[in-house]
Amino acid sequence: MFINIEPLYASMVEEIKTRISKLSHPPKLAVVTCQPDLSTLSYLKSQEKQAKRLGIEFSVYESSKVSELKLLLSRLSADISIDGILLTHPLPKDISELEVASMISPEKDVEGRNPLNLGNILYDHPTFPPCTAQAVMKVINYVTNPSGKKIAVIGRSVTVGKPLTMLLLQKGVDATVTVCHSKTQNIADIMKNSDIVAVAIGKAKAYNKDYFKPGTIVIDVGINVENDEMCGDVDPTVSEICDLTPVPGGVGKITTLVLMENTVRAAELNR
Repeated sequence: MFINIEPLYASMVEEIKTRISKLSHPPKLAVVTCQPDLSTLSYLKSQEKQAKRLGIEFSVYESSKVSELKLLLSRLSADISIDGILLTHPLPKDISELEVASMISPEKDVEGRNPLNLGNILYDHPTFPPCTAQAVMKVINYVTNPSGKKIAVIGRSVTVGKPLTMLLLQKGVDATVTVCHSKTQNIADIMKNSDIVAVAIGKAKAYNKDYFKPGTIVIDVGINVENDEMCGDVDPTVSEICDLTPVPGGVGKITTLVLMENTVRAAELNR
């Protein structure tokens, strides 16, 4: 069946609103974008709507050149009126992601891309882990207790696979994690031997029912477009034998709230 994340979503919304009501003034999120395409602009509109519904101030700063982008990130990082900074993706090819992520103040890095925030995960002291990895953790904890569970993470990106693995290995979470990628052999056997599988490879409907044992909890992180329709990395028919997060309306929906939640946390730490 498809996992119903609506109760989790509703509880997160209420908690965010409650925390904002205790602040002296609304949290402020600055979004920096460089040469945005149509999909990025559409993403920003949806994020702005969510921010306004929650009571978060949302401002977009657009740059056309790498030099402008760097100046913007430095200026906003030093601006005490800004609580959180989000840098949109994809970035132009001539930009070093490591370099610009390092320019965002760790205290304002609400998307969790600064190397300091990524490194803190290794010490079981995450402040702002990447939003999608956080969202997956929230969904897993909402569905089950991951302690002692065998979990397969499919994908090794900096924003999902790697940080998610580290979050699952934290003391107090205590999952047993296997990371799979394009060079992994016998991946179907690994997935079938897992209690939970999180898939984040960016390939539409890459895995069908042949890859899972009945009753597995499957977290589909992928967002793809196929035949003008949004779909995940997992074939939706997997829901016939497993507990599967839907796409759309699953992890992505929670990820948006995690970004807003992190902005509130940054404001709490900043005031």
